[in-house]
Amino acid sequence: MRRIVAIVLAVFLIGGVAAAVVAGREKQDKSTATKTVLGVIGSEKAEFFADPDVVKALAAKGYTLKTETSGSWAMEGLDLKGYDFAFPSSQAPADELAAKYGVRQPLPRPFYSPLVVVAHRSAAGVLADNGLATLPAKGNGTFRMSAYLKAAGADRTWQQLKGAGRHGELSGTLFISTTDPTSSNSGALYLAAASYVADGGRVADGTAAVNRTAPLMRKLISVQGAQQTSSDAAFRDFISGVGNPLVLVYESQVASLLARGQDVGDLTVLYPDTTANSDHTVVPLTDEGRALGELLSTDKELRKLAVRHGFRPQGTSAEFTAATAAHTTYLNQKLTGVRQSPVPASKVLHEMARRARG
Repeated sequence: MRRIVAIVLAVFLIGGVAAAVVAGREKQDKSTATKTVLGVIGSEKAEFFADPDVVKALAAKGYTLKTETSGSWAMEGLDLKGYDFAFPSSQAPADELAAKYGVRQPLPRPFYSPLVVVAHRSAAGVLADNGLATLPAKGNGTFRMSAYLKAAGADRTWQQLKGAGRHGELSGTLFISTTDPTSSNSGALYLAAASYVADGGRVADGTAAVNRTAPLMRKLISVQGAQQTSSDAAFRDFISGVGNPLVLVYESQVASLLARGQDVGDLTVLYPDTTANSDHTVVPLTDEGRALGELLSTDKELRKLAVRHGFRPQGTSAEFTAATAAHTTYLNQKLTGVRQSPVPASKVLHEMARRARG
């Protein structure tokens, strides 16, 4: 009898241990499980989301992220069924997508970046000598939009600028290289800022306003010939010494390069006195997409990593200022002397871009 009882107890004991092991494994699996979230993003954020530290930080919060890249304005033409979020580079295309898919406001806006003009020192110096820029420091300065638009409207060439003859690489028509405004955010925001200045500080609000600046906007775009669809590609070309002397990029691309300690040579960063900020805005298409957008906005580690990639987190400048303290030669941390241009409604900006492209 005692032997039978001992056998029964042993069976129960073994069963209990096995159940505990299984329960422990299930608990462990649940604690380490991640939700896979699929999104389409602007190409300028590809390096951020591919950063192993970002992947790790998201995994710690329960997310595995899969992304595809697209021009911000081109996202409107995509079929986003099955995606959890879209992440264009400014609020205008984000609002357009939100309306299309019935997404409730407000939309998460984790970080932003102003548009800047990058130039080599020779080009920046010639611009300054001719009243098109000011250079209080060696590595950064201010680009005078009104003076530039006047020069562009008159079809000025580099050869017509005082001092350009000393630099063989400065020849041909004076212009800023941008991305295609019909598909890319930075190109569209360039037109928004340029039209605002050209029209005496008025935001384009319809066809009549677009008509007033259309000839000049057309000049700004047509002189460029073939345009890139990605600001990332345009910036890489500039750093490698290829292409036009003046290129419009995001400040975040410059700040990220500096943070990595990469040699920038004679790079000069010109902040337009009237520019447009790129408000990177998440369009949540599912609950998981909204939770991710809010996490990017509020999580301290992810905000820190966003700064490492050159972005300015929304809500405070302290994080960006502290992280870029060693790079004030190139960066205007407080955006001193920079005016923020309002951006026209999406429909108006689309019309402006189409007219500019011809």
